[in-house]
Amino acid sequence: MTDSLQHLVRNDNLRLAYRVVHGVHPTVVWLGGFYSDMTGTKAQVLADQAKATGGAYLRFDYFGHGESDGAFEDGTISRWREDALAVIDDLTEGPLVLVGSSMGGWLACLAAIARPDRVKALVLIAPAPDFTEKLMEPELSAEAKAAIARDGRWIRPSEYDDGGYAITRALLEDGARWSILPGPVPIDVPVRVLQGGADPDVPWTHALELANGLSSDDVVFTLVKDGDHRLSRPQDLERLVAAVAEARILAEPVDDDPVARRLARAARARAAGQAPATAWAAADMGPEEEWGA
Repeated sequence: MTDSLQHLVRNDNLRLAYRVVHGVHPTVVWLGGFYSDMTGTKAQVLADQAKATGGAYLRFDYFGHGESDGAFEDGTISRWREDALAVIDDLTEGPLVLVGSSMGGWLACLAAIARPDRVKALVLIAPAPDFTEKLMEPELSAEAKAAIARDGRWIRPSEYDDGGYAITRALLEDGARWSILPGPVPIDVPVRVLQGGADPDVPWTHALELANGLSSDDVVFTLVKDGDHRLSRPQDLERLVAAVAEARILAEPVDDDPVARRLARAARARAAGQAPATAWAAADMGPEEEWGA
């Protein structure tokens, strides 16, 4: 087990920073948000949970984010999607649970579409698919749009960075290439969505549009009425840990004895601290089946 900083060298010799906890499959892969990094609260909580439970876990920084190489303003959805796929292909084996926050929810969906044989479940926190076109661009002022048209970039003020960060023409134009809404979104695995009702950045209706657009029937949308965009309060983190634990169980392959396998799933869910009803739901069966009724 390790969680030390490591680097994956991409084809252009630029490095992606990552940290890995070795453990039992399926591997949980964290995909962070726009202008965030892998040291955030939610990513760290999942790392701690993986260490405590023996599960495999990988988190990384996209090009131009955190401890990875590259200039943030040179990044695009295409580049960050390629980063996610490179991490999946080069650093993981076996079944995966992708956990995406905000922009990471969009990239998790794009990765699931590109690697349907690997991705077995998704947990999405305030997912922001198509945010460049549907959330970011409509909010730009006339001054910002003029700067982007004239200079190819505009510096957006940020409460998290005194210097702000660049919104570029390349980001907006490239983002439109990867639009997945209104769907159908060809993802047929279990999906759990956690969304704040008081999120100022991603309206809950936007996340719900994604949930409704997914091909999968196994989609649970949880609206935290007083929750913000980050969903990093203790009670929010508890929901995240529970959702990831359920997703890991659902991502396990079902062998030739599905009843036995699902009983084992339910037992592990109960051992992980889930309530009986949640454990049976994770096992996709009713409690009476335990006794052969």
